[in-house]
Amino acid sequence: MMDKGLTRRQVAKSGAVVAGSMVVGVPSWALADMAQEQEVPFTDMPDGFETDPTPIVRFVDIRRIDEFFTPADEFFTIQHYGQPDIDVATHSLEISGLVTRPQALSVADLRRRPRTEVGCAFECSGNSRRRFNGLISNGLWGGTSLRALLEDVGVESDGKEVVFFGADQGTETVESRGRSWQVDQQYARSLSLADAMSDDTMLAYELNGEPLSLNQGAPLRVIVPGWYGVAQVKWLNQIHLQADRFMGKFMAREYVTLTAEEVGESVKYTETSITRIQLKSAIARVTRGDEHHTIHGFALTDGTPLRSVEVRVDDGPWQTATLDPRNTKYSWKLFSYRWEGATPGEHTIVCRATDANGSVQPVLEDLAEKRTSWENNAQFARTVMVS
Repeated sequence: MMDKGLTRRQVAKSGAVVAGSMVVGVPSWALADMAQEQEVPFTDMPDGFETDPTPIVRFVDIRRIDEFFTPADEFFTIQHYGQPDIDVATHSLEISGLVTRPQALSVADLRRRPRTEVGCAFECSGNSRRRFNGLISNGLWGGTSLRALLEDVGVESDGKEVVFFGADQGTETVESRGRSWQVDQQYARSLSLADAMSDDTMLAYELNGEPLSLNQGAPLRVIVPGWYGVAQVKWLNQIHLQADRFMGKFMAREYVTLTAEEVGESVKYTETSITRIQLKSAIARVTRGDEHHTIHGFALTDGTPLRSVEVRVDDGPWQTATLDPRNTKYSWKLFSYRWEGATPGEHTIVCRATDANGSVQPVLEDLAEKRTSWENNAQFARTVMVS
């Protein structure tokens, strides 16, 4: 398990103070986070930029990231059909389809199963510079293994697709050849059986050691580490095993990336359903100490180890940043770079991530063949004003 340490919020609550160079019980890496450095303003953000939640969207002001795990009441959220009315005491999970022992399990039944825990960050696949990459959070999820549950109910030999249905639902208009129908649909996503049987995929009922909030899918949701938020189905009430690929709205018509490819001498367009997180990093804030500045940020991968994060100031050379020792396989990867000799005036700063396979985070021009806004993992240059 990762070292949770003390967060800034916990320190404030306990009344702990920094005395000299050591705080009892606080690991050394936390001291820099707790130092009261002055924030350096970004000049590319609009005046009065706020993250006030709407009924369907809540996002994070990444300049305020000061805890490794995002507090549950600040965790980003997207809701497509609003929040369902759920009685936690009577809520059950139906397991149906191509299984040998169909079941209906209460949350209490699931809590009696062996417990597992994973630190996992994810972002909305529509996260972008428009919201300054604020559709992202990092949580410590508690629950039970999906693979173990599927093994217990017995998947039949022709069961190849695992469909997850949330209790949230809405009315959709479906049109075809001049006719239209009003159709009630639940939010649903699916995984191949191989992905569902991953060691890390889980049914979560806790976030950061507490029961899920309604915003975060109480009382039960799917957590698929290394995948975009669209796969993390909230308010889970049914798991269905089937033989064929699931083609629901949020698999086939929404959250689909359209890419142009040269095939022979012509251009073809291919559509792919959004799944695993694309390699990404972003600068979150810049602070000023007594004799230097610090550039802070985060990186995301699909679980592939991160080789490095580099930072460049203006047109200077790429410099290697320091990765936070708390980072784990599926968490966000926090980093910092000590910026020496910053001169007064406006500066452009950018970061890029490289994974263990040698893949490098692309620049925006590298994504020119992508015709949709999903999965924008391009490098994002920021501008700051040094006084």
